[in-house]
Amino acid sequence: MPKDRDTSLTRSNQGWLSVPEQRLIGWIIPRLPHWMSPDFLTALGFAASLGALAAYALTPSDPLWLWVVNVALIVNWFGDSLDGAVARRRRAERPRYGFFLDQSIDVLSQFLFAIGLGLSGFVTMEVAAIGLATYLMMTAQSLLRAEVSRTFHLASAGFGLTEVRCLLLAMNAAFYLKPPEPFDVAGMNVGYGDMLGIVWIIVNLGLYVAGMASQLTRLAREEPPGGEDG
Repeated sequence: MPKDRDTSLTRSNQGWLSVPEQRLIGWIIPRLPHWMSPDFLTALGFAASLGALAAYALTPSDPLWLWVVNVALIVNWFGDSLDGAVARRRRAERPRYGFFLDQSIDVLSQFLFAIGLGLSGFVTMEVAAIGLATYLMMTAQSLLRAEVSRTFHLASAGFGLTEVRCLLLAMNAAFYLKPPEPFDVAGMNVGYGDMLGIVWIIVNLGLYVAGMASQLTRLAREEPPGGEDG
């Protein structure tokens, strides 16, 4: 008879901001009203991503909407970071349901933020879309890594969703204080928003290849050719 498959996952968060973030979450959770259920917090985080999309779309007419995007980023963090923690504290965990819902909503939220950034005009839609694609590659790799190691890593090279949100907060503030002005690079007109996006794409691709090589090396060592199944 085949062995029962272990479906449990260990969570690992080695993001640069994970320590202060966990302290803040630990302070907030006991103070939340009981009606703020995990599903409510998940919905709140997703609603904030819809708000960010709308605010980004309005920034070409008034850059002040960038500050609304930043408020939406904070609310998105609040809902997305606290839903699982609340479920664990209240002993209302549904591991498979929660994992599937959380990852599905995260992907939708990432899509909305990227499209909104493209609609803002501060970053071209092409760069925003390719940046999203490379970030989703990292997300897929994280899920593949969880499947083979039974550890779900919330950050790669110190960057998780919280760190990415902080980058967006800083970038939105920079866009408001100094809007990107196109300049010529190899015959193309690009602004510093696009240049930052291109750096983001290159870094994600590098991390993806490095992560793939690292995991394949480990797995090849653990599963040599001709070895017997455990």
